[in-house]
Amino acid sequence: MDNLTFTNSLLLVEGLKVTPQSSYPIFFLILLVYIFAMGCNIGLIILIATEKNLHHPMHFLFCNLPVNDILGTTVMLPRLLQDILKEASERYITYVECVIQAYFVHIFAAASHYVLMIMAFDRYVAICNPLRYTTIMTNKMVIKLSASAWVLSVFIVSIMLGLTIRLSRCRYKIENPFCDNASLFKLSCESVVINNVFGIIYTVIVFTFSLGSVFITYTKIATVCITSKNKSLNSKAIKTCSTHIAVYIIMFVSCATMVFLHRFPEYSDSRKLSSIMFHIVPPGLNPIVYGLQTKEIRQKFVKFWYINKVNHKK
Repeated sequence: MDNLTFTNSLLLVEGLKVTPQSSYPIFFLILLVYIFAMGCNIGLIILIATEKNLHHPMHFLFCNLPVNDILGTTVMLPRLLQDILKEASERYITYVECVIQAYFVHIFAAASHYVLMIMAFDRYVAICNPLRYTTIMTNKMVIKLSASAWVLSVFIVSIMLGLTIRLSRCRYKIENPFCDNASLFKLSCESVVINNVFGIIYTVIVFTFSLGSVFITYTKIATVCITSKNKSLNSKAIKTCSTHIAVYIIMFVSCATMVFLHRFPEYSDSRKLSSIMFHIVPPGLNPIVYGLQTKEIRQKFVKFWYINKVNHKK
């Protein structure tokens, strides 16, 4: 099979390596995580959309995060759950479905960086230029920032996948729990130097720009807090920024681990686990860390929970 051009549209996905005894416990565990992540992220979007007190630039920009988390979990986990209950030899996917999954997997990864970068910019303006915040962070600016994050993600990922789908295939097995760009171009027997070089350069640029911009932004915010004598401002800034930094670290470490281990075949099992964690950990923790640590959202959540509890007793 490896020495012939593979013309069939079906691919075999490796999926998770689980024993028959552990397949159902793992299935229900991942299903619960998926339901939890979806419920929390959808709940946050509805809460921000329906509560007028939360109609601020910071919260509108934050909406990009749960939308992206919903995308990241939905594009991978339902298919993974389906494959867990199948025999390893029956985990087939069409090539077109695989490309579509890989496309949105990388959209999720790219947008994770860009969304947190524009959120960092919002906090920078709010804390370092509070008097100009309302004139800078208008609804128009929020739309521009959000659109730029998504358009840039779509543009770069389209180029990356375009370089991959031009290749012919001589293999049929996706050696990963789900489809991604690297797994797709490894199906080819042609030279994939361009794909590797583009992927590495793009990853380095995104990681450097992402980490650099966030570091510079919060360094300036920290400088303002140190020099400011306004304790109330400093306390609010520290709470908001520490939450944002925690979310960023969770995303960055998860993403970096997955990308780093992809370059070392001997750590394939660790890489596969980290790739799944990247689609589970940030979407599951972001609503808790960011949503419930933000005072306005936390107060609305507690109020909503209390009203429901009272109504239930009645």
